[in-house]
Amino acid sequence: MTTSLNSLTPVCPTHGVLSPVPGTGVQLSDGFWNTRRQLNTDRLLDHCDTWIDRMGWYDAFRVASGQAPDRTFKGKLFTDADVYKLMEALAWDLAQRPDPAREQRFAEITELIAAAQEDDGYLNTFYGPQGRDARYTDLAHGHELYCAGHLFQAAVARLRAGKDDKLVSTAIALADRLYEDYAAGLIASSDGHPEIEVGLIELARATGDDRYRDFAKQLIETRGHQTFEHHAIGHEYYLDDIPVRDAEVLRGHVVRAMYLTAAVVDLATDTDDAPLLETVQKQWENTWARRTHITGGMGTRHLGESFGSDFELTPDRAYNETCGAVGAIMVAWRLLLATGESHYADAIERLLYNMVATSPNAEGDRFFYVNPLLAREPAIAVEENEAPFRKDTQRANWFWVACCPTNVVRMLASLPAYFATVDGSALTLQQYSAGKIETLLEDGRTIRLAVTTEYPWDGTIRLGILETTGEWTLRLRVPEWAHGAHLTVNGEREDVPPGYTSSTRTWNADDEVVLHLPMKPRVVVPDDRINALRGTVAVERGPLVYCVESLTSDPDAVDLDRFRLNVAHDIEERPAHNLSDVAVALRARGVLADETYTDQNWPYQQASSTDSVATTEAVVELIPYYAWSNRGSSTMRVWIPTL
Repeated sequence: MTTSLNSLTPVCPTHGVLSPVPGTGVQLSDGFWNTRRQLNTDRLLDHCDTWIDRMGWYDAFRVASGQAPDRTFKGKLFTDADVYKLMEALAWDLAQRPDPAREQRFAEITELIAAAQEDDGYLNTFYGPQGRDARYTDLAHGHELYCAGHLFQAAVARLRAGKDDKLVSTAIALADRLYEDYAAGLIASSDGHPEIEVGLIELARATGDDRYRDFAKQLIETRGHQTFEHHAIGHEYYLDDIPVRDAEVLRGHVVRAMYLTAAVVDLATDTDDAPLLETVQKQWENTWARRTHITGGMGTRHLGESFGSDFELTPDRAYNETCGAVGAIMVAWRLLLATGESHYADAIERLLYNMVATSPNAEGDRFFYVNPLLAREPAIAVEENEAPFRKDTQRANWFWVACCPTNVVRMLASLPAYFATVDGSALTLQQYSAGKIETLLEDGRTIRLAVTTEYPWDGTIRLGILETTGEWTLRLRVPEWAHGAHLTVNGEREDVPPGYTSSTRTWNADDEVVLHLPMKPRVVVPDDRINALRGTVAVERGPLVYCVESLTSDPDAVDLDRFRLNVAHDIEERPAHNLSDVAVALRARGVLADETYTDQNWPYQQASSTDSVATTEAVVELIPYYAWSNRGSSTMRVWIPTL
């Protein structure tokens, strides 16, 4: 099954089991994700635009073009990419929500970018004629080709929106320049930070020019031979330690690994390389099973922003960069389209609700960069209008390294394109939100559905048929956590296991389908091989991971270091009155262990079978992890010690 080259979708494989329903065919209405997409349109996009300007990153293009030679060159060598990611987000948003003022702003930024392009097509503000160094002299660390890849993805978004404009021609001229320089041997390797590969393949799909795919293939196939200079965590930092076909698990820098893996899936599907696709599936499965936190976040080590070893999943040092979550969604979505296996959609759901939704605050003016699962002390507070260099802070307006905010806005802008797929005469809902879906089946028939739900707070998803012709299949995803789900079609009930449930019939306009997903809170235990989590549990409800938060401003707040959860008591549901955008909070019972050893000058002592620690009963409130740190300075735990 294939999708039109210019369909409004970030991923458009030429082959695959499933094809995405374009974003224009998915209209989100009330609910969790519509709220965030509206926040993206109303606040986040302009916030990013303002901060890029404030940080001087637009000025870098002015300096590179000679328009403002007296201005100080600001920003790091990868800040071009943040401009391009914002442009991609604007392109997706404009395609779905036209706005003349925003279109004009898009044109203004395009002019800045195009003015910095050299006559031969080369474009990079750091290495350009007014930049600081020569082309292709620091491929290991320079992010030169990485930046180009993000420009290509922005151009693809514009093309898929039906706009063949100056941004597109600028990107194509750069792609041609890089292709020719690589062919001539002027570019000796790929970039130390993968990204150009995935940008090139999507550009090939959007333009029909296979040279770009061939270029990406060469970059992928020649990677893994330790050609970059040594890094503190080794050549795996660049994914240059072993060839991609020989790897069994993802490793090194998480974001680099995800961007490269997304491109490898693209290459495998477009060239019908089944062994390569199978290899990538195994890499993903091993990573998801051994190196992924409960939120879907990846990366345990702050050193190198990297994966740890298998089952090295410490909650307090979890790096879990927001960009890594966006990259993981890029990979999982491609694997879902390639294979049709529901567990990839499950992974996307976990990543969306517990990682992407966690980064921005409810007001749309602050972001998390890293996402730990334990805060024994409040994170460092960031003043208003401060852009810190360090990343392990409370939410900040901006960061000196701002890859995460711009990744969040492009994900939210393109989000509707991740909700549904078609194959043959089947329509599959991969994610759930209130709204409408309209698409064409493979034979050209139009299908229109209305979806009514309060998911993720309520597990009832009600579908009404608005337009239909003949027989076709409606397929719904039952999440892996939803044991005990059932489906009702026109009043006839059927129990359905996790995976996909399908109904094939000649549908009528008055047919009604209702999927019921159980939303009772679940107590989750970690794999015993995760040393750091032994003796703890986590709590989930529906797709949401919950945490317990203790506000420093609350004199009655529970000391989370002393709290022990009693798993013998049921977790109670209650309305959330003290948090915006949260419908359901949870109450859990346990005890507080008395502070017996506060006067000791050594934190260890001999065990004794007769010793016991006095306790007092306590009750804590659990809130969705995405909502923590929205009420002020606090401590927090996802993994809670038990009695």
